[in-house]
Amino acid sequence: MSSVSKANPNAQSTKPIVKSSIWRQSLRLLLKNKLALTGLFIVIVMFLACFIGPMFSPYADNRTNMTIMNKAPNLKHWLGTDKLGRDVLTRVLLAGRISLTVGLASMVLSVTLGTLLGALSGYFRGIVDQVIMRVADLLMTVPSLPLLFIFGALLSDWKVPPENRMYIVMLILSLVSWPGMARMIRGQMLSLREREFMQATTVLGLNNRRKLFHHLLPNLIPLIIVIATLNIGGAILSESVLSFFGLGVTAPTPTWGNMIDAANNLIDFQERPWLWIPPGFSIFITVIAINIFGDGLRDVLDPKQKR
Repeated sequence: MSSVSKANPNAQSTKPIVKSSIWRQSLRLLLKNKLALTGLFIVIVMFLACFIGPMFSPYADNRTNMTIMNKAPNLKHWLGTDKLGRDVLTRVLLAGRISLTVGLASMVLSVTLGTLLGALSGYFRGIVDQVIMRVADLLMTVPSLPLLFIFGALLSDWKVPPENRMYIVMLILSLVSWPGMARMIRGQMLSLREREFMQATTVLGLNNRRKLFHHLLPNLIPLIIVIATLNIGGAILSESVLSFFGLGVTAPTPTWGNMIDAANNLIDFQERPWLWIPPGFSIFITVIAINIFGDGLRDVLDPKQKR
């Protein structure tokens, strides 16, 4: 009988090493960043308060009541009333809906347009790159704030109805913001298209659409997420500035900017701080929280950052 052969110690089965994805690694790093999580928590609370809070308010119909106009904060009206007797707290929450919606929608439009044009410019180069980048350079040579004022003045001159101005302001903000996004995407695209994996796609004979949408753009997702997050705060601030000067969303549609503009005299500023402090604080805390969270995302998703 043959002897039983002993098992080779080098032939022992080893468990495969499972590496977590970049998204799981990024999530773990983000969860360790307490400051970024605080910013995210504030943003979530602000969104929930603005979109759900007015549903539980008895003053959500914005009905005027001249008998209680300019009343200081009390048990019935926690933040007082305005010059038309409307509840300030409810109006701040309703205004937050508009400001946050404008900021979010204009961010989506500008990021989509900037990503598409930047990717086309960096991938095809040549005449496509020249046309797109020259248009972007032309828009970037003009300061954004005067350009927004010009567009806003045109809206007033064309007598656009107040209920439609919100949508046009979204388009205006996205048209002003896309060039910076396009230039960043173009720079990353020029770098990625020279990598080894892109040379392999050329050898395999993949078409341009597959190269662009299945191999190049997925590698730009972390950068797009970071820029998109930071752009929301800038869009909210720009909309508030336009509305403050009466060139953006106008009454009766409330926004944080035109609520501050309503307290436009010295008496309101000195003796009725509840008219302008709540919307001003809402702009401040929302933009700061979004920027803090965006900085945290950049530290996590940007491989060039030193951790």
